[in-house]
Amino acid sequence: MKKIPHTFTIVFALILLAAVCTWIVPAGEFVRESVTIQNADGTTSVKEVVQNNSFRYVERNPQTWQVFSALFDGFVDKADIIIFILMVGGAFNILNNSRAIEVGVMAFLRRVLKLNRFKLFKKLGVENIIITLIMIMFSLFGAVFGMSEETIAFVIIFIPLAISMGYDSIVGVCMCYVAAHVGFAGAMLNPFTIGIAQGIADLPIFSGLEYRFLCWIILTIIGIAFVLWYANRVKSHPEKSPTFKLDNYWRQRSEEQQQSPVVYSTPRVAWILFVLLSIVMAFCAFTMPSTIISVGGGEAALPLMPILAALFLVTGIVTLRKSVHFFILDILLFTICFLIVGVLGYGWYVKEISALFLAMGICSGIADKQSADSIAKLFLAGCKDILSAALVVGLASGIIFILRDGKIIDTLLYALTRSLAESGDVASVGVMYVFQTLLNLIMPSGSAKAALTMPIMAQFSDLIGVSRQTAVLAFQFGDGFTNMLTPTSGVLIAVLGVAKIPYATWVKWVWKFILALIVIGFFLLLPTIFIHFPGF
Repeated sequence: MKKIPHTFTIVFALILLAAVCTWIVPAGEFVRESVTIQNADGTTSVKEVVQNNSFRYVERNPQTWQVFSALFDGFVDKADIIIFILMVGGAFNILNNSRAIEVGVMAFLRRVLKLNRFKLFKKLGVENIIITLIMIMFSLFGAVFGMSEETIAFVIIFIPLAISMGYDSIVGVCMCYVAAHVGFAGAMLNPFTIGIAQGIADLPIFSGLEYRFLCWIILTIIGIAFVLWYANRVKSHPEKSPTFKLDNYWRQRSEEQQQSPVVYSTPRVAWILFVLLSIVMAFCAFTMPSTIISVGGGEAALPLMPILAALFLVTGIVTLRKSVHFFILDILLFTICFLIVGVLGYGWYVKEISALFLAMGICSGIADKQSADSIAKLFLAGCKDILSAALVVGLASGIIFILRDGKIIDTLLYALTRSLAESGDVASVGVMYVFQTLLNLIMPSGSAKAALTMPIMAQFSDLIGVSRQTAVLAFQFGDGFTNMLTPTSGVLIAVLGVAKIPYATWVKWVWKFILALIVIGFFLLLPTIFIHFPGF
């Protein structure tokens, strides 16, 4: 049996290949200009966009020793994601040490399995219902506010859940990461892709919502159906899982936790922490009585902070009376609630989310009666455990720097767009879609790709008589599906690192599913050519 190369080896080989391409592909550049774009919340922002017919060939800049400096540049460029991964890994190690997740997962499964006494639930399969509901939730998060980096934190939760239900780590990754990215691809209100692309294409922000919602439903159903098929196959024949041996890490971790009995108690310090957190939440409720939630083109002022403060007061007392483990899970639950409110209402990104999870970890350690030194050691141990995942994010980012500094990204873009001019409607849309899909393999940033390609694609769609909405939809699908495959995606590499799944193993498993999504995406584009949908 052939040994699968290490992820670091694969990514560095791609860096070398990119450097070789800078010696072969002619260097070229587009002229860019700054334009003001209307955001979904009514504000404006300045983006660098490409001027039409502005491509020119420039002097070559082949990359040599830069294959090593690209690593440094990649680490600097992705420093926020790398630090986010380390902080989340450290925080969850503190939480995991309390055994709260183990207690929560087992309590959840005991309750859910009781539903098997009802014929309907037994026929449908309780585990199938769990997977379906979780995937719908994360797909909706991806479709509404572009959840992506946030899924890194949830992998640590859902893999143990999947293993405990008799599945593998791939199912755990699918429940949150794949679901969110299927939703991301079929998004209705994602401000990071649709919002920017439509703004550049001079379209009303989030117009064409109706057909996008239909696309989201279709893609989500297909994603759930595929994961359920695979999950049931693995449960029937665990040895068929490509991560069967690799998942020994998670099984041994679960067995080690089960060997030492859980002591259900609530130390006094947990009650003190509850009082302090209640005071903090009450202060937030009084200072922020109303939160403006921006979803799509609409806004709503809601009293979310007061509601969360009141709920925490009730659930905190209930969980503390049961055990500190349930109180720590309550802290985790409200961490997720504040994450959603922060992202939708206050524009949070990785810095704020990292701080939120760090606070969660520290509070979990305090509630578990850990000393300050013990919390620090647990945090460092968590960082150490996830360090390789963090480092490979910076390594993968080096690919982009080689291509960009070698000045061949624009050349590749120009060569592909020229081929569109000689095609008919269907073929042009297909080539446009394939182009966006291929470009995403080397440029996974949706906002950057929108600024680069939409000025060209929008005007080209006018020339061939295709709606600009179709060009945006081609960009959206092309940007979404291959995010789950490309080694230049820092989020994918981080998720696989946390899950202990080698990149080559993941690609071997997921490529057929991604290919199917790409084909389905093309068929979803075709109706927009022949049928006049609202907004198209």
